[in-house]
This record gives sequence, C-alpha cells and structure tokens, in this order.
Amino acid sequence: MKAISNRKMAALAAVTATVLAGPALAQASLAMLGTLDRGGWEVRYRDGSAPRNICVRSGQEFIQLRHSESGCNRFVVEDGKNQITVQYTCRGNGYGRTNIRKEGAGLVQIDSQGIADGRPFQFSAEARRTGACR
Repeated sequence: MKAISNRKMAALAAVTATVLAGPALAQASLAMLGTLDRGGWEVRYRDGSAPRNICVRSGQEFIQLRHSESGCNRFVVEDGKNQITVQYTCRGNGYGRTNIRKEGAGLVQIDSQGIADGRPFQFSAEARRTGACR
C-alpha cells in the first residue's frame, strides 16, 4: 500500500472537517429572532382567520405557529440579518417550513406551510408587537 503524502493528508483532513462542519453551519443561530422586541404580539392572518395573540420570549415562537409541541427537529435553511427560513419535523404530528422576514423590532411577515394533525396548512401573516404579555 502506498503511503499518503503530508499534502494529501492535509487535503483529506480539510475535506473531512468541511463535511463534518456542514450540519453545524446549517444549524445556525437564528440571531435575527433575538433582535425582536419581547412581549405580547398579535398575529394577523391574511386569509381573514381570527388574529392570535402570543407572548414572545425568544422570537422562536413564530417558527411553529401550527405546531405548539416542543421537541421538533429543526433545520435552518436561511439565517440572514433580516430573514430566516426554518424547516421542521414534529414526529407523529407532521412538519412545516416557515419564512420570517423582519421589517422592524416590532413587525415581522410570516409565511408557513406544512402538515399538522394530518392536514395540510399554508398561511401568510403579519405579526406586530402589542405591549406586555398577558
């Protein structure tokens, strides 16, 4: 068997590190959500559905509006300064893909679609901070 040169070994190590770092990079920080104002928010659906009030503590509450359970697996598709996209799977209860675009610390646009409770969903909404949590 032929010995591997130091140069080839370094290249192989770099490729391996890149492949192993891939999932870590894909699971980014979602820092944009941390810049949103904490407190009470009202989510207004564009299809005319009744508005929903939520208490925002981290901003991540907007990711799974149709899946309230914890423990869902998330994959960060986009992690930008003013926009994020997250795909998630809730074992036994479906999945979703949510895009959140920040217009200000107290205003975001949300588009989400997926399957919840065995039924498809799709919605566009605007969420605004309304004050303190109730």
